Amino acid sequence: MHCPRPLLSLLVCLPLLLSFPVQADWQQHSWDVMGTRASISLWSEDDAAPLFQQLETEMERLNQLLSPWIDDSELARLNRQGHEAPQAISPEFYRLLEQSLHYYQLTGGAFDITFASAGHLYDYREGKAPHDQELKIAARHIGADRIELLADNQVKFRTSGTRIDLGGIAKGYAIDQGIALLKASGVEHAWLALGGDSYVLGDHRGRPWEVGIQHPRDQKKVAMRLPISNIAMSTSGDYQRYFIQEGRRIHHILSPQTGKSIDGLASVTVLANNSLDADALSTSVFVLGVEKGLALINRLADTSAIIIDRGGNVFYSDDLTTPQ
Repeated sequence: MHCPRPLLSLLVCLPLLLSFPVQADWQQHSWDVMGTRASISLWSEDDAAPLFQQLETEMERLNQLLSPWIDDSELARLNRQGHEAPQAISPEFYRLLEQSLHYYQLTGGAFDITFASAGHLYDYREGKAPHDQELKIAARHIGADRIELLADNQVKFRTSGTRIDLGGIAKGYAIDQGIALLKASGVEHAWLALGGDSYVLGDHRGRPWEVGIQHPRDQKKVAMRLPISNIAMSTSGDYQRYFIQEGRRIHHILSPQTGKSIDGLASVTVLANNSLDADALSTSVFVLGVEKGLALINRLADTSAIIIDRGGNVFYSDDLTTPQ
């Protein structure tokens, strides 16, 4: 049994990685991409403007590849034609589908990119949710076992109503690509964020970075701050895209069984070695709930989780402790 602990009393004990400061300047940049805000802060002696442009270009490339809202993206084309005949896709997209199916198996179906079969029926801007009968029909097409990965980077959907959305790993993958670009350019100290996903590279002038977890019910507040270095962090929350309908919070994290928003949790934060894993796991744990979600995290090496439920209670994976 995992016992909740008071939200405001938490200090997570993570390794404090120290290094000697370097003579350099902090440089920041932010831009909009993949439906959210990207931000970068790095330490460099050189003008970072060309590097910022490279990051923008790479993330927009991935947006053009993976967005379900861009008609000629590979993902959008697969959604339109995947049930008709095998579709040839790029090796990069194919690898991401392989990763998605890996997490589908690892989480017992909690991570499921075919949630989009129901997810496309929601309009969060207009505050509109599908009727129960619509969801019942859409749910027949949910299940990543309906995706058939074939030889030569070909893919086919087994049912005509199946759609996919890589929102559960695409931003994490984009962060990993961005960090690889920074490392290749010789950057040793940086914080790169995209929506609820981020990675801290190196330390912050001789001390760990302090990265906050947003309070799930007050966007002006931070629920807690974590001292971290050289690690990925992803937060999934019921406050990121939602509307209220008949007193119920309708948000974007959907049950693969029903196509309806998951109740019970407010946010899940996962720490892992790379952002793709952290991204996929934060969504998975949100779907699984406290008990099953922490059981999953506790089985995985070098992975931690912090869960806040709708009552404000906080739960932690076994490797995280509070100071005595």
